[in-house]
Amino acid sequence: MALVLGLVVLAGALGLGGCGKPAAPKPQTVSFLFTGDVRGRLVPCGCFTGQLGGLTRIATFFGPATGDQVRVDVGDALAGTADYERIQYGYIQQAFARLGYEALNVGHREAALSAEELRGLKAKAPVPMLSANLLDRASGAPIFDTHRIIVRQGWRIALVGVMDARGIGETLGEGLAIEAPEVTLGKVLPRLKDQADFIVLLAFTDEAGMSALAKQFYEIDVILGGKVRQPSQQIVKENRALILATTNESRAVGVLETKLVAPHRQEMIRGEVVLVSDQIPQDATIAALATQYRDEVRRTKLAIDDPATLQEDMVPGVQARSTFAGTQSCTSCHPQAMQAWAKSGHARAFHTLLETKADADPNCLPCHTVGFGKPSGYRRELAGAKLVDVGCESCHGPGSQHVAERLAGGEITTRFRPIGAGDCQKCHHGEFSRPFAWDEFWPHVKHGKEIGPGASGVLRVR
Repeated sequence: MALVLGLVVLAGALGLGGCGKPAAPKPQTVSFLFTGDVRGRLVPCGCFTGQLGGLTRIATFFGPATGDQVRVDVGDALAGTADYERIQYGYIQQAFARLGYEALNVGHREAALSAEELRGLKAKAPVPMLSANLLDRASGAPIFDTHRIIVRQGWRIALVGVMDARGIGETLGEGLAIEAPEVTLGKVLPRLKDQADFIVLLAFTDEAGMSALAKQFYEIDVILGGKVRQPSQQIVKENRALILATTNESRAVGVLETKLVAPHRQEMIRGEVVLVSDQIPQDATIAALATQYRDEVRRTKLAIDDPATLQEDMVPGVQARSTFAGTQSCTSCHPQAMQAWAKSGHARAFHTLLETKADADPNCLPCHTVGFGKPSGYRRELAGAKLVDVGCESCHGPGSQHVAERLAGGEITTRFRPIGAGDCQKCHHGEFSRPFAWDEFWPHVKHGKEIGPGASGVLRVR
């Protein structure tokens, strides 16, 4: 009898019940901090004041990671598939690691890379990458881990990653296949039944997709989403799951705070999406990563540096009538326009890149040089020697044929179309400009038909 009593007491001390399961952990408050749709924004570009977002500011806003937090990204942290964008993504991942992230879900932008490229990213990733339904086409096996289990004060929290299978067929990378998330979760979630006390789904899908998954799978406790048109206005409760989503190119982050009271039982404390204000100081360690990225692309030979690559999209056998001649070629016939240009910020556009060491960054060069990315336009090997700044041809197009006809003194057959607000908005949009208004911006660069000797009367504006 004494022996039996002793075993009962021992079982109680070890937290064992009659079925041999460990006792539930004590109630614990956990904060989920998450990003989505970062799109390569280590730092705001810096072209204008008042820019929101950037991982530099998110780092400051989040502060040092604490034991009651879980930090994740829900997808689309990659800007694009170009070689320099893949290089940049490596630094984005380093930034997430320094911020104490636990997992990076794979979004549609990442899934545009090939299976081989993704396996390379996975091997080097400082933070685990997740995707349960992105598969190797040949083997049918997941490219990444389907889930990860972390522990917070005794609570086993499973992080599961999926992406929307809709609308991705044409952009899916070589060697990849996609399985419907509901099919994948039907296989993954039952395996987590005895492994996790709490299940968080990182779902790169829209509001309807998140709602459908919550209705179908009672096992899910929280859904953090990212493929949405705008951040969530409020937290949504569907079935047993709390749903919150963020987007907007790092300008907004999600915060969901909940109290875990029993396995798969929670008491929601707060859930909101917060704008990353321009008043938030930028973290120096993350800013240093942006500098390292720009140093690396400066010394790296990129595809965009190869003239043959730039001609791949041209119609075979068709040559452009005009090439870029440079702003100075316009001076003699358009002195008044040149005076207006010289007084504007356009004439110093390249210098602003020098100040931030972004003068070799392909993300910045298209709007600070003449014709970058086009066969006869600015190339990085020129190192600022010519075709820099926002010049005449940045808006009016290549002018070599027009210049040649003018110098020959014969008939002028090459003329330029009028320009309007749409031409300006190629660069002056979103975070790259203050809210654009033609009537406000045009007076700073106003020019038109020349008056006086030597005037050509060619340039006109609406």
